[in-house]
Amino acid sequence: MTELTALSIADAHAGLTRREFTARELAEAYLSEMEAARGLNSYVLETPEHARAQAAEADVRLSRGEAGPLEGIPIGVKDLFCTDGVRTTACSRILGSFVPPYESTVTENLWKAGAVLLGKLNCDEFAMGSSNETSAFGPVINPWRRSGDETPLVPGGSSGGSAAAVAANLCAAATATDTGGSIRQPAALTGTVGIKPTYGRCSRWGIVAFASSLDQAGPIARDVRDAAVMLGAMAGFDPKDSTCVDAPVPDYAAAVGASVRGLRIGIPREYRVEGMPAEVEALWERGKAWLVDAGCELVDISLPHTRTALPAYYIVAPAEASSNLARYDGVRYGLRVGADDIVGLYEKTRAAGFGAEVRRRILIGTYVLSAGYYDAYYSRAQKVRTLIKRDFDQVFDGVVDAVLTPTTPSPAFPVGSKANASPVEMYLQDVFTVTVNMAGLPGISVPAGLSGDGLPLGLQLIGRPFDETTLFSLAGAVEKAAGRFTPKAWWR
Repeated sequence: MTELTALSIADAHAGLTRREFTARELAEAYLSEMEAARGLNSYVLETPEHARAQAAEADVRLSRGEAGPLEGIPIGVKDLFCTDGVRTTACSRILGSFVPPYESTVTENLWKAGAVLLGKLNCDEFAMGSSNETSAFGPVINPWRRSGDETPLVPGGSSGGSAAAVAANLCAAATATDTGGSIRQPAALTGTVGIKPTYGRCSRWGIVAFASSLDQAGPIARDVRDAAVMLGAMAGFDPKDSTCVDAPVPDYAAAVGASVRGLRIGIPREYRVEGMPAEVEALWERGKAWLVDAGCELVDISLPHTRTALPAYYIVAPAEASSNLARYDGVRYGLRVGADDIVGLYEKTRAAGFGAEVRRRILIGTYVLSAGYYDAYYSRAQKVRTLIKRDFDQVFDGVVDAVLTPTTPSPAFPVGSKANASPVEMYLQDVFTVTVNMAGLPGISVPAGLSGDGLPLGLQLIGRPFDETTLFSLAGAVEKAAGRFTPKAWWR
Protein backbone atom coordinates (compact mmCIF):
# COMPACT_ATOMS: atom_id res chain seq x y z
CA MET A 1 0.00 0.00 0.00
CA THR A 2 2.98 2.34 0.41
CA GLU A 3 2.89 3.26 -3.31
CA LEU A 4 -0.20 5.32 -2.55
CA THR A 5 1.98 7.81 -0.70
CA ALA A 6 3.86 8.61 -3.92
CA LEU A 7 0.72 9.91 -5.65
CA SER A 8 0.30 13.61 -6.28
CA ILE A 9 -2.80 15.29 -4.86
CA ALA A 10 -4.34 15.33 -8.33
CA ASP A 11 -3.67 11.62 -8.90
CA ALA A 12 -4.80 10.65 -5.40
CA HIS A 13 -7.99 12.68 -5.81
CA ALA A 14 -8.67 11.00 -9.15
CA GLY A 15 -8.11 7.55 -7.65
CA LEU A 16 -10.42 8.30 -4.76
CA THR A 17 -13.21 9.59 -6.96
CA ARG A 18 -12.91 6.51 -9.21
CA ARG A 19 -13.03 4.35 -6.05
CA GLU A 20 -9.73 2.65 -6.90
CA PHE A 21 -8.91 2.91 -3.19
CA THR A 22 -10.58 4.47 -0.18
CA ALA A 23 -9.64 7.50 1.87
CA ARG A 24 -9.13 5.13 4.82
CA GLU A 25 -6.64 3.06 2.80
CA LEU A 26 -4.82 6.21 1.73
CA ALA A 27 -4.61 7.46 5.32
CA GLU A 28 -3.36 4.08 6.54
CA ALA A 29 -0.62 4.09 3.91
CA TYR A 30 0.62 7.47 5.15
CA LEU A 31 0.36 6.45 8.81
CA SER A 32 2.55 3.43 8.04
CA GLU A 33 5.14 5.63 6.33
CA MET A 34 5.12 8.03 9.28
CA GLU A 35 5.81 5.20 11.70
CA ALA A 36 8.79 4.04 9.64
CA ALA A 37 10.21 7.57 9.39
CA ARG A 38 10.07 8.75 12.99
CA GLY A 39 13.85 9.14 12.93
CA LEU A 40 13.39 12.22 10.74
CA ASN A 41 11.50 13.87 13.65
CA SER A 42 9.23 15.71 11.24
CA TYR A 43 6.07 15.14 13.31
CA VAL A 44 5.80 16.31 16.92
CA LEU A 45 2.31 14.84 17.31
CA GLU A 46 0.74 12.07 15.25
CA THR A 47 -3.07 11.94 15.15
CA PRO A 48 -3.93 8.50 13.69
CA GLU A 49 -7.42 8.21 15.19
CA HIS A 50 -8.28 11.72 14.07
CA ALA A 51 -7.07 10.84 10.57
CA ARG A 52 -9.10 7.62 10.46
CA ALA A 53 -12.25 9.43 11.56
CA GLN A 54 -11.82 12.18 8.96
CA ALA A 55 -11.02 9.58 6.27
CA ALA A 56 -14.20 7.67 7.10
CA GLU A 57 -16.23 10.88 6.70
CA ALA A 58 -14.46 11.55 3.40
CA ASP A 59 -15.37 8.08 2.13
CA VAL A 60 -19.03 8.80 2.85
CA ARG A 61 -18.89 12.06 0.89
CA LEU A 62 -17.01 10.36 -1.95
CA SER A 63 -19.68 7.65 -2.16
CA ARG A 64 -22.31 10.39 -2.48
CA GLY A 65 -20.37 12.23 -5.19
CA GLU A 66 -19.84 15.21 -2.89
CA ALA A 67 -16.04 15.34 -3.02
CA GLY A 68 -14.28 18.57 -2.18
CA PRO A 69 -11.01 19.63 -3.88
CA LEU A 70 -8.95 17.90 -1.14
CA GLU A 71 -11.41 15.13 -0.28
CA GLY A 72 -9.60 12.36 1.59
CA ILE A 73 -6.14 13.89 1.00
CA PRO A 74 -3.87 13.38 4.06
CA ILE A 75 -1.91 16.47 5.06
CA GLY A 76 0.36 17.62 7.88
CA VAL A 77 -0.11 20.87 9.79
CA LYS A 78 2.75 23.00 11.07
CA ASP A 79 2.61 23.20 14.87
CA LEU A 80 1.93 26.93 14.61
CA PHE A 81 -1.69 26.51 13.45
CA CYS A 82 -4.22 26.11 16.25
CA THR A 83 -6.24 22.91 15.85
CA ASP A 84 -9.39 22.45 17.91
CA GLY A 85 -8.80 19.80 20.58
CA VAL A 86 -5.34 18.91 19.21
CA ARG A 87 -2.21 20.05 21.05
CA THR A 88 -0.55 23.12 19.54
CA THR A 89 2.78 24.27 21.00
CA ALA A 90 4.67 26.38 18.41
CA CYS A 91 7.38 23.83 19.32
CA SER A 92 8.08 25.75 22.54
CA ARG A 93 8.22 24.52 26.13
CA ILE A 94 6.16 27.51 27.19
CA LEU A 95 3.16 26.05 25.29
CA GLY A 96 4.07 22.43 25.90
CA SER A 97 0.59 21.25 26.92
CA PHE A 98 -1.66 23.85 25.27
CA VAL A 99 -4.77 22.41 23.58
CA PRO A 100 -6.72 25.16 21.79
CA PRO A 101 -10.53 25.14 21.94
CA TYR A 102 -10.74 26.67 18.46
CA GLU A 103 -9.54 26.11 14.90
CA SER A 104 -7.37 28.40 12.79
CA THR A 105 -9.17 29.76 9.75
CA VAL A 106 -6.66 28.20 7.34
CA THR A 107 -7.04 24.69 8.76
CA GLU A 108 -10.80 25.09 9.00
CA ASN A 109 -10.80 25.90 5.27
CA LEU A 110 -8.77 22.75 4.61
CA TRP A 111 -11.14 20.52 6.55
CA LYS A 112 -14.06 22.04 4.63
CA ALA A 113 -12.23 21.08 1.43
CA GLY A 114 -12.06 17.48 2.69
CA ALA A 115 -8.44 17.22 3.86
CA VAL A 116 -7.40 14.67 6.50
CA LEU A 117 -5.13 15.61 9.44
CA LEU A 118 -2.19 13.22 9.94
CA GLY A 119 -0.53 15.22 12.71
CA LYS A 120 1.31 18.37 13.76
CA LEU A 121 4.67 19.10 12.17
CA ASN A 122 7.92 20.21 13.78
CA CYS A 123 9.18 23.77 13.32
CA ASP A 124 11.64 26.21 14.81
CA GLU A 125 10.37 27.54 18.14
CA PHE A 126 7.78 30.26 17.43
CA ALA A 127 9.02 30.05 13.80
CA MET A 128 12.31 31.68 14.77
CA GLY A 129 15.05 29.91 12.88
CA SER A 130 16.35 28.85 9.48
CA SER A 131 17.33 25.24 10.18
CA ASN A 132 14.63 23.72 12.43
CA GLU A 133 17.20 23.32 15.22
CA THR A 134 15.55 25.64 17.76
CA SER A 135 12.49 23.40 18.29
CA ALA A 136 11.84 22.17 21.83
CA PHE A 137 11.24 18.75 20.24
CA GLY A 138 14.71 18.59 18.70
CA PRO A 139 15.93 19.11 15.14
CA VAL A 140 14.30 17.72 12.01
CA ILE A 141 16.50 15.62 9.74
CA ASN A 142 16.46 16.37 6.03
CA PRO A 143 15.43 13.32 3.94
CA TRP A 144 18.23 14.24 1.53
CA ARG A 145 21.85 13.26 2.07
CA ARG A 146 25.04 14.23 0.31
CA SER A 147 26.26 11.66 -2.19
CA GLY A 148 28.28 9.03 -0.31
CA ASP A 149 27.87 10.83 3.01
CA GLU A 150 25.51 9.89 5.86
CA THR A 151 25.95 13.13 7.81
CA PRO A 152 22.48 14.34 8.87
CA LEU A 153 21.50 17.63 7.24
CA VAL A 154 19.03 20.33 8.24
CA PRO A 155 15.83 20.75 6.20
CA GLY A 156 15.79 24.53 6.58
CA GLY A 157 13.38 26.47 8.71
CA SER A 158 11.23 27.45 10.26
CA SER A 159 8.89 25.09 8.38
CA GLY A 160 11.46 22.28 8.33
CA GLY A 161 9.05 19.62 9.55
CA SER A 162 6.58 20.52 6.81
CA ALA A 163 9.23 20.42 4.08
CA ALA A 164 10.84 17.19 5.31
CA ALA A 165 7.49 15.41 5.65
CA VAL A 166 6.44 16.37 2.12
CA ALA A 167 9.82 15.38 0.65
CA ALA A 168 9.75 12.01 2.43
CA ASN A 169 6.14 11.24 1.38
CA LEU A 170 4.91 11.44 4.98
CA CYS A 171 1.99 13.64 3.90
CA ALA A 172 0.59 14.67 0.54
CA ALA A 173 1.20 18.34 1.36
CA ALA A 174 1.60 20.52 4.43
CA THR A 175 0.71 23.91 5.82
CA ALA A 176 3.58 26.27 6.60
CA THR A 177 4.21 29.91 7.47
CA ASP A 178 6.68 32.42 6.09
CA THR A 179 7.93 35.47 8.01
CA GLY A 180 11.30 35.93 6.31
CA GLY A 181 11.60 32.88 4.08
CA SER A 182 10.30 30.05 6.26
CA ILE A 183 8.31 28.42 3.44
CA ARG A 184 10.63 29.03 0.51
CA GLN A 185 14.00 28.29 2.15
CA PRO A 186 13.08 24.83 3.52
CA ALA A 187 11.31 24.03 0.24
CA ALA A 188 14.55 24.78 -1.62
CA LEU A 189 16.64 22.63 0.75
CA THR A 190 14.32 19.61 0.44
CA GLY A 191 13.41 19.63 -3.26
CA THR A 192 9.80 20.65 -2.67
CA VAL A 193 7.60 23.53 -3.88
CA GLY A 194 6.72 26.27 -1.40
CA ILE A 195 4.76 29.46 -1.96
CA LYS A 196 4.41 32.46 0.31
CA PRO A 197 1.31 34.22 -0.97
CA THR A 198 0.73 37.96 -0.84
CA TYR A 199 0.33 39.33 2.67
CA GLY A 200 -3.40 39.24 3.34
CA ARG A 201 -4.21 36.40 0.93
CA CYS A 202 -4.55 33.85 3.77
CA SER A 203 -6.02 34.56 7.19
CA ARG A 204 -3.61 34.75 10.11
CA TRP A 205 -6.39 34.08 12.64
CA GLY A 206 -5.55 31.13 14.86
CA ILE A 207 -1.88 31.03 13.83
CA VAL A 208 0.59 31.60 16.67
CA ALA A 209 2.09 35.01 15.93
CA PHE A 210 5.78 35.78 15.42
CA ALA A 211 5.83 39.12 13.55
CA SER A 212 2.30 40.15 12.64
CA SER A 213 3.12 42.45 9.73
CA LEU A 214 5.31 39.82 8.10
CA ASP A 215 3.71 36.42 8.89
CA GLN A 216 1.78 34.71 6.10
CA ALA A 217 0.51 31.15 5.71
CA GLY A 218 1.13 29.05 2.62
CA PRO A 219 1.61 25.46 1.47
CA ILE A 220 4.56 23.19 0.84
CA ALA A 221 3.88 20.46 -1.72
CA ARG A 222 5.66 18.03 -4.02
CA ASP A 223 4.89 19.83 -7.26
CA VAL A 224 3.56 23.14 -8.51
CA ARG A 225 0.05 21.87 -9.23
CA ASP A 226 -0.32 20.42 -5.73
CA ALA A 227 0.84 23.73 -4.24
CA ALA A 228 -1.78 25.53 -6.35
CA VAL A 229 -4.57 23.22 -5.16
CA MET A 230 -3.49 23.65 -1.53
CA LEU A 231 -3.32 27.44 -1.72
CA GLY A 232 -6.72 27.56 -3.38
CA ALA A 233 -8.18 25.75 -0.38
CA MET A 234 -6.23 27.71 2.26
CA ALA A 235 -6.87 31.23 0.96
CA GLY A 236 -9.94 33.40 1.32
CA PHE A 237 -11.38 36.37 3.16
CA ASP A 238 -11.76 36.14 6.92
CA PRO A 239 -13.46 38.94 8.89
CA LYS A 240 -11.65 37.76 12.04
CA ASP A 241 -8.34 38.97 10.52
CA SER A 242 -8.31 42.70 9.83
CA THR A 243 -5.34 42.30 7.46
CA CYS A 244 -7.04 39.62 5.34
CA VAL A 245 -8.06 40.97 1.93
CA ASP A 246 -11.63 40.58 0.71
CA ALA A 247 -10.89 39.43 -2.83
CA PRO A 248 -11.92 36.36 -4.85
CA VAL A 249 -9.50 33.41 -4.88
CA PRO A 250 -8.55 32.49 -8.47
CA ASP A 251 -8.36 28.94 -9.79
CA TYR A 252 -4.63 28.63 -9.23
CA ALA A 253 -4.43 25.05 -10.53
CA ALA A 254 -5.75 26.19 -13.91
CA ALA A 255 -2.74 28.51 -14.25
CA VAL A 256 -0.25 25.64 -14.06
CA GLY A 257 0.77 24.75 -17.59
CA ALA A 258 -0.54 27.99 -19.06
CA SER A 259 1.65 29.76 -21.62
CA VAL A 260 4.19 32.24 -20.28
CA ARG A 261 5.12 33.57 -23.70
CA GLY A 262 5.66 37.32 -23.70
CA LEU A 263 6.12 37.68 -19.95
CA ARG A 264 9.01 39.90 -18.87
CA ILE A 265 11.24 38.51 -16.13
CA GLY A 266 13.38 40.83 -14.03
CA ILE A 267 16.92 39.80 -13.11
CA PRO A 268 18.03 41.97 -10.16
CA ARG A 269 21.74 42.74 -10.14
CA GLU A 270 21.77 43.13 -6.34
CA TYR A 271 21.08 39.41 -5.85
CA ARG A 272 24.59 38.53 -7.03
CA VAL A 273 25.92 38.54 -3.50
CA GLU A 274 29.55 38.23 -2.54
CA GLY A 275 30.63 34.65 -1.93
CA MET A 276 27.66 33.05 -3.69
CA PRO A 277 28.68 29.51 -4.76
CA ALA A 278 29.32 28.98 -8.45
CA GLU A 279 26.72 26.22 -8.60
CA VAL A 280 24.01 28.61 -7.36
CA GLU A 281 25.05 31.15 -9.99
CA ALA A 282 24.96 28.40 -12.63
CA LEU A 283 21.49 27.33 -11.49
CA TRP A 284 20.27 30.90 -11.87
CA GLU A 285 21.66 31.00 -15.42
CA ARG A 286 19.86 27.75 -16.28
CA GLY A 287 16.63 29.16 -14.90
CA LYS A 288 16.97 32.22 -17.13
CA ALA A 289 17.55 30.00 -20.17
CA TRP A 290 14.51 27.85 -19.39
CA LEU A 291 12.25 30.88 -19.19
CA VAL A 292 13.66 32.31 -22.43
CA ASP A 293 12.99 28.95 -24.11
CA ALA A 294 9.42 29.16 -22.80
CA GLY A 295 8.99 32.51 -24.53
CA CYS A 296 9.82 34.97 -21.74
CA GLU A 297 11.92 38.10 -22.10
CA LEU A 298 14.69 38.84 -19.58
CA VAL A 299 15.10 42.37 -18.25
CA ASP A 300 18.01 43.56 -16.12
CA ILE A 301 16.64 45.49 -13.15
CA SER A 302 17.90 47.16 -10.00
CA LEU A 303 16.41 46.78 -6.51
CA PRO A 304 18.87 49.12 -4.77
CA HIS A 305 17.59 48.69 -1.22
CA THR A 306 17.96 44.90 -1.27
CA ARG A 307 21.23 45.19 0.65
CA THR A 308 19.39 46.84 3.55
CA ALA A 309 16.59 44.26 3.73
CA LEU A 310 18.24 41.75 6.04
CA PRO A 311 19.34 44.23 8.76
CA ALA A 312 15.98 46.01 8.58
CA TYR A 313 14.15 42.68 8.86
CA TYR A 314 16.13 41.73 11.96
CA ILE A 315 14.94 44.93 13.61
CA VAL A 316 11.27 44.82 12.56
CA ALA A 317 10.70 41.10 13.16
CA PRO A 318 12.22 40.94 16.69
CA ALA A 319 10.39 44.14 17.65
CA GLU A 320 7.05 42.59 16.72
CA ALA A 321 8.06 39.32 18.38
CA SER A 322 8.85 41.17 21.61
CA SER A 323 5.33 42.56 21.58
CA ASN A 324 3.57 39.34 20.54
CA LEU A 325 5.40 37.06 22.97
CA ALA A 326 4.68 39.30 25.97
CA ARG A 327 1.42 37.34 26.37
CA TYR A 328 3.35 34.24 27.53
CA ASP A 329 3.67 35.11 31.20
CA GLY A 330 2.67 31.95 33.07
CA VAL A 331 -0.61 33.45 34.23
CA ARG A 332 -3.26 32.63 31.63
CA TYR A 333 -2.15 29.46 29.85
CA GLY A 334 0.89 27.35 29.07
CA LEU A 335 3.87 26.75 31.33
CA ARG A 336 3.89 28.22 34.84
CA VAL A 337 6.94 28.21 37.11
CA GLY A 338 6.01 29.27 40.64
CA ALA A 339 7.61 32.22 42.43
CA ASP A 340 7.07 34.44 45.47
CA ASP A 341 5.73 37.38 43.46
CA ILE A 342 4.32 38.18 40.03
CA VAL A 343 7.60 39.53 38.61
CA GLY A 344 9.36 36.36 39.72
CA LEU A 345 6.62 34.29 38.06
CA TYR A 346 7.17 36.11 34.77
CA GLU A 347 10.94 35.79 34.93
CA LYS A 348 11.11 32.12 35.89
CA THR A 349 8.39 31.04 33.48
CA ARG A 350 9.98 32.79 30.51
CA ALA A 351 13.48 31.64 31.41
CA ALA A 352 12.32 28.03 31.54
CA GLY A 353 9.86 28.22 28.64
CA PHE A 354 11.70 30.14 25.92
CA GLY A 355 14.71 28.74 24.07
CA ALA A 356 17.93 30.66 23.46
CA GLU A 357 17.05 31.97 19.99
CA VAL A 358 13.62 33.18 21.09
CA ARG A 359 15.13 34.93 24.12
CA ARG A 360 17.72 36.56 21.86
CA ARG A 361 15.08 37.96 19.52
CA ILE A 362 12.87 39.17 22.38
CA LEU A 363 15.84 41.02 23.85
CA ILE A 364 16.73 42.57 20.48
CA GLY A 365 13.13 43.57 19.91
CA THR A 366 12.70 45.06 23.37
CA TYR A 367 15.93 47.02 22.93
CA VAL A 368 15.01 48.56 19.56
CA LEU A 369 11.59 49.56 20.90
CA SER A 370 12.92 51.11 24.08
CA ALA A 371 12.94 54.81 24.86
CA GLY A 372 15.86 56.54 23.19
CA TYR A 373 16.38 53.76 20.61
CA TYR A 374 12.98 53.56 18.89
CA ASP A 375 13.76 56.35 16.41
CA ALA A 376 17.34 55.20 15.88
CA TYR A 377 16.42 51.62 15.03
CA TYR A 378 12.77 50.64 14.65
CA SER A 379 11.55 53.85 13.01
CA ARG A 380 14.46 53.85 10.54
CA ALA A 381 13.93 50.17 9.73
CA GLN A 382 10.30 50.88 8.86
CA LYS A 383 11.42 53.69 6.55
CA VAL A 384 13.83 51.29 4.86
CA ARG A 385 10.98 48.82 4.49
CA THR A 386 8.99 51.45 2.61
CA LEU A 387 11.94 51.98 0.25
CA ILE A 388 12.22 48.22 -0.38
CA LYS A 389 8.55 48.09 -1.33
CA ARG A 390 8.98 51.14 -3.55
CA ASP A 391 11.81 49.40 -5.44
CA PHE A 392 9.47 46.52 -6.29
CA ASP A 393 6.56 48.85 -7.10
CA GLN A 394 8.70 50.65 -9.66
CA VAL A 395 9.84 47.51 -11.50
CA PHE A 396 6.35 45.98 -11.44
CA ASP A 397 4.86 49.20 -12.86
CA GLY A 398 5.11 48.22 -16.52
CA VAL A 399 8.73 47.05 -16.46
CA VAL A 400 8.49 43.34 -15.55
CA ASP A 401 5.83 40.74 -14.73
CA ALA A 402 7.93 38.74 -12.24
CA VAL A 403 11.43 38.55 -10.80
CA LEU A 404 13.73 35.49 -10.87
CA THR A 405 16.36 34.89 -8.16
CA PRO A 406 18.00 31.99 -6.32
CA THR A 407 16.07 30.90 -3.22
CA THR A 408 19.01 30.17 -0.94
CA PRO A 409 22.74 30.97 -1.00
CA SER A 410 23.69 27.29 -0.49
CA PRO A 411 22.26 23.77 -0.29
CA ALA A 412 21.41 22.07 3.02
CA PHE A 413 24.15 22.05 5.67
CA PRO A 414 24.92 19.56 8.48
CA VAL A 415 22.89 19.60 11.69
CA GLY A 416 24.82 21.54 14.35
CA SER A 417 27.38 22.94 11.91
CA LYS A 418 26.40 26.55 12.66
CA ALA A 419 25.74 26.06 16.38
CA ASN A 420 28.90 27.83 17.49
CA ALA A 421 28.93 30.43 14.74
CA SER A 422 27.64 33.97 14.95
CA PRO A 423 23.81 34.14 14.74
CA VAL A 424 24.32 36.39 11.72
CA GLU A 425 25.67 33.41 9.76
CA MET A 426 22.33 31.66 10.21
CA TYR A 427 20.39 34.85 9.46
CA LEU A 428 22.19 35.10 6.11
CA GLN A 429 20.29 31.99 4.99
CA ASP A 430 17.35 34.36 4.40
CA VAL A 431 19.29 36.89 2.31
CA PHE A 432 17.27 36.16 -0.89
CA THR A 433 13.87 35.77 0.76
CA VAL A 434 13.32 38.55 3.34
CA THR A 435 12.70 41.28 0.74
CA VAL A 436 9.50 39.51 -0.30
CA ASN A 437 8.12 39.64 3.25
CA MET A 438 9.21 43.23 3.81
CA ALA A 439 7.30 44.25 0.67
CA GLY A 440 4.32 41.94 1.29
CA LEU A 441 4.73 40.25 -2.11
CA PRO A 442 4.10 36.65 -3.25
CA GLY A 443 7.11 34.40 -3.80
CA ILE A 444 7.45 30.77 -4.83
CA SER A 445 10.43 28.40 -4.66
CA VAL A 446 10.69 25.62 -7.25
CA PRO A 447 13.21 22.74 -7.26
CA ALA A 448 15.55 23.48 -10.16
CA GLY A 449 18.57 21.22 -9.86
CA LEU A 450 21.05 19.37 -7.68
CA SER A 451 24.32 20.56 -6.19
CA GLY A 452 27.60 18.83 -6.83
CA ASP A 453 26.94 16.78 -3.69
CA GLY A 454 23.53 15.69 -4.97
CA LEU A 455 21.45 18.07 -2.84
CA PRO A 456 18.43 20.04 -4.12
CA LEU A 457 18.63 23.71 -5.01
CA GLY A 458 15.71 26.04 -5.71
CA LEU A 459 14.87 29.07 -7.81
CA GLN A 460 12.58 31.81 -6.53
CA LEU A 461 9.99 33.72 -8.51
CA ILE A 462 8.59 36.97 -7.04
CA GLY A 463 5.36 38.48 -8.32
CA ARG A 464 3.07 41.47 -8.12
CA PRO A 465 0.70 41.70 -5.16
CA PHE A 466 -2.10 39.12 -5.48
CA ASP A 467 -0.71 37.83 -8.78
CA GLU A 468 0.04 34.31 -7.58
CA THR A 469 -1.56 33.06 -10.82
CA THR A 470 1.37 34.32 -12.91
CA LEU A 471 3.83 32.79 -10.45
CA PHE A 472 2.16 29.38 -10.77
CA SER A 473 2.38 29.58 -14.58
CA LEU A 474 6.07 30.51 -14.47
CA ALA A 475 6.82 27.94 -11.78
CA GLY A 476 5.18 25.29 -13.93
CA ALA A 477 7.48 26.22 -16.81
CA VAL A 478 10.57 25.95 -14.57
CA GLU A 479 9.37 22.63 -13.15
CA LYS A 480 8.76 21.22 -16.63
CA ALA A 481 12.28 22.17 -17.72
CA ALA A 482 14.07 21.11 -14.53
CA GLY A 483 12.29 17.81 -13.86
CA ARG A 484 11.43 16.29 -10.48
CA PHE A 485 13.80 15.41 -7.64
CA THR A 486 13.18 12.84 -4.89
CA PRO A 487 15.46 11.57 -2.11
CA LYS A 488 16.35 7.90 -1.59
CA ALA A 489 14.33 6.47 1.32
CA TRP A 490 17.31 5.60 3.55
CA TRP A 491 15.25 6.05 6.73
CA ARG A 492 13.01 3.01 6.19
